Amino acid sequence: MAGNTRLGEAKSAKNDEFYTRFCDIEAEMNAYYEYNNDVFRDKTILLPCDDPEWSEFTRYFAVNFERFGLKKLISTSYARGAGNKHLTPLELASPLFSEDKHLTHGKLFTLTHDSNGSGNINIDDIEFSEYLEGDGDFRSAEITKLRDEADIIITNPPFSLFREFLAWVVEANKQFIIMGNKNAITYKGVFPLLKNNEMWVGYTSLNGGRWMILPKDIEVQSSKAKSDSDGNMILNIAGVCWFTNIEHGKRHEFLKLDTMEHNLVFNKKLKKRLLDDFGINEYPRYENYDALEVPLVEAIPSDYDGILGVPRTFLDVYNPDQFEIVGRDGDLDWAENECDFYTPPSSEKQKEYKRQNKTWRVQNSYVLKDGKPETIYARLFIRPKKRTNAH
Repeated sequence: MAGNTRLGEAKSAKNDEFYTRFCDIEAEMNAYYEYNNDVFRDKTILLPCDDPEWSEFTRYFAVNFERFGLKKLISTSYARGAGNKHLTPLELASPLFSEDKHLTHGKLFTLTHDSNGSGNINIDDIEFSEYLEGDGDFRSAEITKLRDEADIIITNPPFSLFREFLAWVVEANKQFIIMGNKNAITYKGVFPLLKNNEMWVGYTSLNGGRWMILPKDIEVQSSKAKSDSDGNMILNIAGVCWFTNIEHGKRHEFLKLDTMEHNLVFNKKLKKRLLDDFGINEYPRYENYDALEVPLVEAIPSDYDGILGVPRTFLDVYNPDQFEIVGRDGDLDWAENECDFYTPPSSEKQKEYKRQNKTWRVQNSYVLKDGKPETIYARLFIRPKKRTNAH
């Protein structure tokens, strides 16, 4: 989430975590459940960053334990001394409570059955199972063992550890639904998963930000922070999205397209963008990639079969039955060694373009405007798989 001022404000307080709201978890998980009612049935779910005291993930899955038909819910948390400043009532009331260990050891909580005889399984049946040997870091051997036991891993991992956390999940070949930042789309360890349809974005849109709960023990100097109905301080964090390898219905909806001619005549937003950015009223072509620039996802043409450069928000509407993701700009190694539609300018031209535009990079997509290189914001390269009828 680099470049986001409000995130920077929170990080200035040395905070690395923002907690996900119940309503956002509910909206996302319902999409998977509605697409496949058995998606969670008889599954063990691991929440590896989620103490029941503050984790809405734990609360949500406990409340929906019977509805989803879960087999087991496992929640773990960091030791207080490792960053978790909360003392869980479940831990405090347990005969296992240790004045020493709660500061230095991670904790394990489980939910499997109606432990209090109420007749149903819910959050009141969560049990504090034990202190972990270590501090609860997901990379430890004991959390890794829990990972291997689980069927699905769901959480909002620390932002700074997203790449490492995702690799840890993928290594075990597990299903997952995790939060991250849309900037992760361009990471070398992330983009190949998206390109190869081994991972995709979740149901909730990439556009806009997410209102997230701030830890109670930090102060954020921001006029944008506010209190929610439960008394939590929340802050809108830009770019937060879901990543998953579990199917949801939105992923298979076909995007309705119009012809290039129709878009150029009737799409006023497209016409303005083309005139303002390029001074033309047509789709421009890149100088270094044999591809068509499409500045708006809604302006993807129905009558073009070649390579298209589109904004990253395309992933919101990406249907693998309709399009193929072939690559992305900005990756020089891929462009030079794998891309068959990349043609860099001569070394003389490169020097001249760099002189004219200090931010110019040979691997980024660009067009010429009045003879000068105009760098385009990060693009994904896609190819239509099949034609779709215009409106």
